[in-house]
Amino acid sequence: MPTEHAPLELVWTPRSPAAPTALLGGLCYGPDGESGLPEVALARLGVPRPDTPLFSLFASNQPVEHARFGALRLWRHPDCVFAALSIEENTYRDFPSPLREASRVAYRTLFDVLEKEGYSAPWRFWNYLADIHGEEAGLERYRQFNYGRQQAFADAGRRVNAAVPAACALGSQGGPLVVAVLAGREPALAVENPRQVSAYDYPSDYGPRAPTFARACVSSLDGRPQLWLSGTASIVGHRTRHAGDVAEQTRETLRNIRALLDEARRRLPGADFALSALHYTVYLRHPEHQPRVAALLAAEVGTMLNAVYLQADICRADLLVEIEASAGHPLRVAP
Repeated sequence: MPTEHAPLELVWTPRSPAAPTALLGGLCYGPDGESGLPEVALARLGVPRPDTPLFSLFASNQPVEHARFGALRLWRHPDCVFAALSIEENTYRDFPSPLREASRVAYRTLFDVLEKEGYSAPWRFWNYLADIHGEEAGLERYRQFNYGRQQAFADAGRRVNAAVPAACALGSQGGPLVVAVLAGREPALAVENPRQVSAYDYPSDYGPRAPTFARACVSSLDGRPQLWLSGTASIVGHRTRHAGDVAEQTRETLRNIRALLDEARRRLPGADFALSALHYTVYLRHPEHQPRVAALLAAEVGTMLNAVYLQADICRADLLVEIEASAGHPLRVAP
């Protein structure tokens, strides 16, 4: 799809955005301090300087308006919106679980603003929290996050199973809770993986509240489909496969991605995307695994591979790699 006709473009760059009028929001992975975008404490892998920040930005060829609502930043496109906020958990230190309350407030704030702005259909969420496997109020922090997130869905009168947005949730190396969302005026098509139990149907072994996300979603802009793959890992049914083996986990993850591509194509024939058409973000628990995972991806995807690699804690302690991806929009990689 030619960039000049694209209402939405993904940009990966190590430089602070210089054209804010075209910026449709984004996140900064690593320290920056100049852009004003939410910063996520994740190191970039596979580059000479891991401490170099990476900006993951959405841009548009149409006018974009920027607004602030307290700590929340929002960028309006005529047909979609990107919103993001950072919340210090310490703000809710008087609650039994500050993270649970921070997560509930973050989602409820985003839902309220999306409704007010007329973009009531979230397509894709990004979530980053520190110490994801730590314990808080007798429960793993990731499970506290899921509790607060699902509560916000329920409080806002939204469904907590089926027809929910795509999402990822990763452990950062410190800093505030960061939540971002891409939303539109029309709902996206939620896609589930026939190889997996839907996350919102997980048994109670995984916590008192199930994760609230779809395995993928397909949105539409200018009559063209965009695919948003949630963070995808080596899970079959609801169980982790290949614990301790990053190569086999990567292969299983790619099998799940292929299954999602097939299911998206079956549900919506226009959403016909190949592995080589995806733009990948790969999260790795251990930096030393990056060369092997990159080689496996290159062998499976081919010379068209577009991927960035970040060090992060995956939501389950026995998972070593998680891959998210998108397609149906141009990608620009700035040196």
